[in-house]
Amino acid sequence: MNLLASILRTLVPLVVGWVVTITGAIGIEVDSTAVAGGVTAAVTAVYYLLLRLAEQAAERLQWEPLRLVAGVLLGWARPPQYKQPSPAGTVQVHLDAEAFGQDLHEIIRRNIRLGGSR
Repeated sequence: MNLLASILRTLVPLVVGWVVTITGAIGIEVDSTAVAGGVTAAVTAVYYLLLRLAEQAAERLQWEPLRLVAGVLLGWARPPQYKQPSPAGTVQVHLDAEAFGQDLHEIIRRNIRLGGSR
């Protein structure tokens, strides 16, 4: 899922930028500069896709040199990590006493502000 998310987060802005460029803000005039922009976006997309796939394959094979080279050629030595969002209605509670007290105070404050009677 992280691979797909990172690819989409890179490719969608490239495609949208290119489409906006070639449509001339809906005036739809296409010139060689716009076509060159599309070629640039396509080459960038292929470059990114190949390096992300190489990076992911290196992780699966536990081949650190390939993972490092692919990561550096992408501008960062480690792939992005996307956290799964917490389901709605969940509460995170810290285990140390001070943080727990702050969390508890915040929960009570929100409940009182919302008109709860607990």
